[in-house]
Amino acid sequence: MTKITDHIKAANGKPIFSIEVIPPIKGDNLKNLLDNIEPLMEFKPPFIDVTYHREEYIERPLPDGTIQKIVTRKRPGTVGICSAIMHRFGVDPVPHVLCGGFTREETEDFLIDLHYLGIDNALVLRGDPAKPFTTFKAKENGYTYASELVEQVANMNQGIYLHEEDTPLAPSNFCIGVAAYPEKHFEAIDHETDFQYLKLKIDKGADYIVTQMFFDNQKYFDFVKRCREAGITVPIIPGLKPISTRKQLQILPKIFHLDIPQDLAKSIEACENDQQARQVGVEWSIQQCRELISQGAPVLHFYTMGKADNIMKIAREVF
Repeated sequence: MTKITDHIKAANGKPIFSIEVIPPIKGDNLKNLLDNIEPLMEFKPPFIDVTYHREEYIERPLPDGTIQKIVTRKRPGTVGICSAIMHRFGVDPVPHVLCGGFTREETEDFLIDLHYLGIDNALVLRGDPAKPFTTFKAKENGYTYASELVEQVANMNQGIYLHEEDTPLAPSNFCIGVAAYPEKHFEAIDHETDFQYLKLKIDKGADYIVTQMFFDNQKYFDFVKRCREAGITVPIIPGLKPISTRKQLQILPKIFHLDIPQDLAKSIEACENDQQARQVGVEWSIQQCRELISQGAPVLHFYTMGKADNIMKIAREVF
């Protein structure tokens, strides 16, 4: 496998196309996911991110009137999908590795499995609270902050494993990615606090940054400038998602805590149906991509949300 940072170096300034996919709902066919993204291989993505979805807690009423509490995972299969991507497309997978739902020991075992499979890239995240909860709570002997998980992965890269600190062991070789928020993580009290958390992740050993989606490129440019002024030199990959429905004008800001530029909002509001909104989203994203490329963005990373047709239209115009 090739590290993300090495893919960027090998591109020698030429922009890279990459995507993120989500596992199918439990019981759905993996073939559908792979068939859906196969046309995007035309644009030679060197890597594909695969999200990880933690457990959910649900209550199921029983015939006797009692309530059964169930722990379930609606979108399992991250590691299996990574393996399938490697074998079907010959593309490097980047699994998401979460703090939430794991003890430190379980995290180490998960990372060892990835290492044995030849998967040497990982996007390290805190993750969301387990549904239906709204506040993140670490598992006992787990991590509260992504920086702690970054440190564990970096230690494994040096051959330092849990409970074996005095015994040099075979090192892993992970390229560590982390997330960042050009418009601030919604839980951070201010931009400075959010930025310090990011800097700590870099100091602990992160190799590159992927941003949350944004629709105003200036947010990304300002963020990159601030990182460089603070001495953060790792690649900063912009995350992109074209708007595809009128409803997303309200949904995306609510879920991802981001701003929609007024010009884009007005264009979407003027649409009579989702087909028109989807085309507006494609055209806006094309302009975003062209400007990002002109300003030296190393990768254009698309959040597919399980759909690829609009990404195809954008990529054909940009790459």
